[in-house]
Amino acid sequence: MRTAFTELVGVEHPVVQTGMGWVAGPRLVSGAAGAGALGILASATMTLDQLRAAVREVKARTPEGTPFGVNLRADAGDAVERAQLIIDEGVRVASFALAPSKELIGRLKDAGVVVIPSIGARRHAEKVAAWGADAVIVQGGEGGGHTGDVATTVLLPQVVDAVDIPVIAAGGFSDGRGLVAALSYGAAGIAMGTRFLLTSDSTVPDAVKAEYLNATVKDVTVTTAVDGLPHRMLRTELVDSLERAGRTRALVRAVRHAAGFRKLSGLSWSQMVRDGLAMKHGKDLSWSQVLLAANTPMLLKASMVEGRTDLGVMASGQVAGVIDDLPSCAELVSRVMAEAQQAIEALEALHSLRTLPPPG
Repeated sequence: MRTAFTELVGVEHPVVQTGMGWVAGPRLVSGAAGAGALGILASATMTLDQLRAAVREVKARTPEGTPFGVNLRADAGDAVERAQLIIDEGVRVASFALAPSKELIGRLKDAGVVVIPSIGARRHAEKVAAWGADAVIVQGGEGGGHTGDVATTVLLPQVVDAVDIPVIAAGGFSDGRGLVAALSYGAAGIAMGTRFLLTSDSTVPDAVKAEYLNATVKDVTVTTAVDGLPHRMLRTELVDSLERAGRTRALVRAVRHAAGFRKLSGLSWSQMVRDGLAMKHGKDLSWSQVLLAANTPMLLKASMVEGRTDLGVMASGQVAGVIDDLPSCAELVSRVMAEAQQAIEALEALHSLRTLPPPG
């Protein structure tokens, strides 16, 4: 299936595996890329040296020239250094959870890197398109992690109508029917996070995957208790306790996690404060929320790496409530494309019935 997105990036299928912290490592990304989708490494939880090693591991695991991407934090203090790393390593795509600056977009594009920011509002898409972004990922409120409150089915057509670059739909997708629905809105592909997390190529502990598979749609909630921003995740005892915690207790917890993230990431306290201030800008966040926002990766690591669902959070799209298996990336992508073909054929058959001449 060829779309404006597949032509732009050079992948076989219009499917993106999103850059999820602690989840989208070399094994998952190479699995998605090897299946013909666009796999995206999550770099926010890696040092520069770890990112370089991860990029080279993906290259080693996939045929030469296989396109893949790296997700960068545009507000990180070392964003320019990370951008230069992917330029030097010949990475095909740079994706961003927050809008990168016009200058950073230009730097990457001048080096031949495809720039694809993720956005959650039409005006954000218009802004990055004007700055030279090659495509955008549009995440509706159904998506996991930090999310908005506008449904994909409302947001997607708004963005498609507003920009003339390829639009990839995210938030609520898990199968081929969703791909065809997104295409019918004018999208050039879909991006999936939770669905790729729940594959056999994902390194998330089996016990954590079981929590996702056992979840119903009602078990996926949106809370601001973690870092002050709307965050979609599985409801757990930790989420309940954070929502009940007072400001002092929340600050103590935040400082403890911040110390752990500083040690893990190699960031100095001044760098963490600078990143936290960037997150606080324009938002009504307490300092405990700023610290939690700066080190939410530690809360994700507890679950996604260590299997401690009692100490961590589990970001999740609403589709977790309808997923019940753990295919490989190759099996998943093949199935999505087969389902998409079946859906298209069903629509074509319906159209044929409607255009038949009346009997008699």
